Order: sequence, then structure tokens, then C-alpha cells
Amino acid sequence: MSVSAVIPAYNEEKTVGEIVRVLHEVPQVKEIIVVSDGSTDRTVEVARNAGAKVIALTQNTGKGAAMMAGVREAKYGVILFLDADLIGLTAAHVVDLINPVLLDEADMTVGIFERGRIATDLAQDLAPFLSGQRAIKKCILHDIDLEPARFGVEVAITRYASERGWRVKEVLLEDMSHIMKEEKLGLLRGFWARLKMYWEIAKYIRY
Repeated sequence: MSVSAVIPAYNEEKTVGEIVRVLHEVPQVKEIIVVSDGSTDRTVEVARNAGAKVIALTQNTGKGAAMMAGVREAKYGVILFLDADLIGLTAAHVVDLINPVLLDEADMTVGIFERGRIATDLAQDLAPFLSGQRAIKKCILHDIDLEPARFGVEVAITRYASERGWRVKEVLLEDMSHIMKEEKLGLLRGFWARLKMYWEIAKYIRY
């Protein structure tokens, strides 16, 4: 069994290229799909230049819809979801995420940041189900509709997995983190973007 990596990205020109380059170092990853969710920067160009297959959505449809666009395009039996703004990703991290699924020790892995940055480590310690770093068997993704979930997509996957009794394994991703919204957008815009994200997550938790 081989792996298709799916990376939803919205204006991540600064980081997406390095993520694609790291994935090229992992032999089990046979396909790298970056889904640009209506990006207005150079995300599409950077991802293509790094060697990814790119799906360029013309409008911003939300993280869940972008992820499902990648899943529909994916050819292989394991889907590796990675965020496009990761810092410190290594080939070893990728192998740690995909191996339990490839070896049929788990139906899904969830990556948890460890010793990365205080803010992101704390967030994942408090709510590990919000992690966007996951490997999942493609065959069990068919009945889940992630498109309406937007930023609640990880909650939707976690709830679906629990309801259906998936074997889930948490994987520590040491010395890894991601760029905070306040760093990308500035303090005020980043704060409002974070509030919007938490609102979408809260709606999915409530239902």
C-alpha cells in the first residue's frame, strides 16, 4: 500500500514548498497533491515548482472542501493530510505518521506537536483532536462528508472515527509547529481569523 499526501493551502507561499520537498524524501509517498483553496499569492506556483500536483480552486471554499478535493484526486490507499504552514517537518515525522496505517496497526494516526512552540504545543495538549496532521485509510473516508465542515473538519473526522470504532493512534511530532494566524495576517486580522476558526470548530462540536 502506498500514500497520497493531500495538503490544503490558502496563501501559504512561504511554507508549502518546503513541505512538498520533505515529502519527496519519503519513498512510501507516491503522490503529493496541494489543493490551493482560492489562494491569491504564489502558493500554486511554489507548490508546482517544488514538484506537487496542484488543484487550484478558484474560490475559497474552506478547509474541508479543499481536503475532499484532494481525496477525490488521490490514487493510493492511504491519505496523509498535512497543513501547509508547518515548521520543522522532517521525513522522519512523515514516516512516523504513515507507518502505523501502512502496517495495519491503526486506521488513523493523529500527529501531536511536541517541543515545538509553547502556544501550539499547549493548544494540541488541550485539544489533540484539532490536529490537521493525520494519516487515514482511504477506503474508510468514502462515507464522510467533510465539505461543510470548513475549520471544523478535524472535529468531524474525530467524531466520525469514534462513532465507527476506528483504531486511532496518536503520534508525537517532536520539534515541529506551525505559523500562527497572527504571524501571517498581523495581530488584529489574525485575531479575528482565529475567532472565526474557533467559531466554526465550536459549531461542529455542538452538533
